[in-house]
Amino acid sequence: MNHSPFHDDELAAQELAGGGSAGSGIRDCMPEQHRSFFAGLSYLAVSTTDHSGWPIATLLTGAPGFVASPDANTLRIGLRPNESSPLIACLEPEQELGILGIDFATRRRNRANGGLTRRHARSFLVAVNQSFGNCSRYIQRRSVEPVTRAPATVEPLRALDNDARELVRASDTLFVASRSRPEIAGQRGEDISHRGGKPGFVRIAGDRLTVPEFPGNRYYNTLGNFLGFPRAALLFLDFDTGDLLHLQGDVEIDWGAAARAGFAGAEHAWHLHIAAAWWHRRAVLLGWSFVDHAPTTEETGAWDGTGINTHVGSPTHECVRQ
Repeated sequence: MNHSPFHDDELAAQELAGGGSAGSGIRDCMPEQHRSFFAGLSYLAVSTTDHSGWPIATLLTGAPGFVASPDANTLRIGLRPNESSPLIACLEPEQELGILGIDFATRRRNRANGGLTRRHARSFLVAVNQSFGNCSRYIQRRSVEPVTRAPATVEPLRALDNDARELVRASDTLFVASRSRPEIAGQRGEDISHRGGKPGFVRIAGDRLTVPEFPGNRYYNTLGNFLGFPRAALLFLDFDTGDLLHLQGDVEIDWGAAARAGFAGAEHAWHLHIAAAWWHRRAVLLGWSFVDHAPTTEETGAWDGTGINTHVGSPTHECVRQ
């Protein structure tokens, strides 16, 4: 790419963070190693915008090969029969998508952003306009194998239930979806990223979650999107049951010293004020076995203060936005 791969808000986030990256690893097509990596995956994180204008994310699964790359700018993503993720109902031609391929067994991850060009009953095509790898930091290793489950229907939540609070408290992994503001010209669109830490790295206080930002590739794709369009979707996976917990909410970023002091190893933090939540039970047809935390995860600490407040109030409105 012979121009900056970052939009204005990403550049602003880099400046607020004290410096960014030139983005030399961001390409406008997928190299061969990325194409073969995607083809070997049995799960894929995908995000887009729902019909109410909110980011929405899910984890799609299939036998290796359910993601294919016919050429360096195309991904074909297969769908299971009767795929019931609410995200699928949002897929329309020219819809922007964020894609994250991640292999927990090897701590490898690659990103691909682009637009939907064609939708079929059992697959959809994505025209990739950004492709880049991410480092292995904060990825907990897990082995995986297929399992048989009967996915349940989506279960809207008026407020986080006990299961949801317990999953957030126990999680060492989450996915966060964001999007650039519509006014951004050029490299605008969707993004989905991974966050990892020790169990409890996401803090709950009422209907607000706080997520620390650890040192990374200094692209600031997510925080840049938050600057211009402060809404997010969070996706938590229960590795034991295959349940997915979906959250949507408004975001505020804490760039200050208080964020760094509040969690050892953090540079910044951001808060999600929950506006909508739902369960998709047994959605992931894979079984996982924990291996170990990333060395970078082991270097992080824990929240200061009295611990996690498990009381969660009711969001101001309910729904599964579709």
